[in-house]
Amino acid sequence: MHVQRVLVWMLIAVVFTVALYPAVNWLQSHVRWCRRSLATLIVFLVVVLAFGGILTLFAVPLAEQGTRLAAASPDMIADARAGRGPVGVLLERTNALEFARANEERIREFATGLGTPALGLFRSAVTGIVATISIFVIAYLAVLQGPKVIEGTLALFPPRRAERIRRVGGDCTKTVTGYISGNLLISAICGVLTYIVLKIFGVPFAELIAVFVAIADLIPLIGATLGAVVAGVAALIHSLPAAITVVIFFIVYQQLENHLLQPVIFSRTVKLNPLTVLVALLLATELAGILGALLAIPVAGVIQVILRDIWHHRSGQPDAVPTAVMDAEIQGNAARATTSPTAIHSGRLLAPDEEPRS
Repeated sequence: MHVQRVLVWMLIAVVFTVALYPAVNWLQSHVRWCRRSLATLIVFLVVVLAFGGILTLFAVPLAEQGTRLAAASPDMIADARAGRGPVGVLLERTNALEFARANEERIREFATGLGTPALGLFRSAVTGIVATISIFVIAYLAVLQGPKVIEGTLALFPPRRAERIRRVGGDCTKTVTGYISGNLLISAICGVLTYIVLKIFGVPFAELIAVFVAIADLIPLIGATLGAVVAGVAALIHSLPAAITVVIFFIVYQQLENHLLQPVIFSRTVKLNPLTVLVALLLATELAGILGALLAIPVAGVIQVILRDIWHHRSGQPDAVPTAVMDAEIQGNAARATTSPTAIHSGRLLAPDEEPRS
């Protein structure tokens, strides 16, 4: 079980690495004084600050509400016991106080037994923190040492096979980054539209709810539904017309996202047909839950790239031109490649005794 958990962490780190790899390459190639170590540090600091900003966005309102609740709790408890206020009226109508007095012993036993779930929750929180730190460290080292590892690995293969591996790796990288950028774009659209609807009706904490909806929308299949439930409940607390409008909005938007946004965006970024996407999502969700749903589309895209290359190779079809992702990496490594046993000419590896053609 622990081995499976570590493998999952490594898989997430690989996806994270592929997502940040182009940004580090771009910064290294466009800023002369920026070495790869500094470029990697800058990109990861930006990511950490972004995560910190999102957590702060959630933590500050929650802390304020918690402080208000703690200050008002004595009066709320007194009103509830006296049958006053909304809580007291609710308790009187449901006869909750009489039930609590009649079952005081059972309630005490139940409260005593809450220690075990609380301990499990604490362990899960610690595991989550360790997982986050481990994923960041693995991804950081992978991005930092990526070029050396790639060049060292390709040096073990003959030139033609090394070229093929480089090309397939570039296509896989393009697929994963395409999925991530497409998913972020769809989630941003969902968050902005949600914010507009909530703001029109004056729902409190519209910004916070919109950010949560955008983050939840990153999860395929269930993300939009989860965001709709949270936004709908928040709108219902504010007013009934706002809740009805929010529910209608999410029903319409879900159809728009499923039948227009996702097919158009993912067909251009990941190049997977809708049937493949649906089957991959269902299988991955059944096997690995929410994590499987998150990784289903990029993994399916990578498998498609590898199978397509095998088919082209066996059928004798000409290889495709290396992708722009790997072209950028080739340009970044050009100086080192000219002094290595192999050289690059027109996107193709040359053997040591082969002369470039004009």
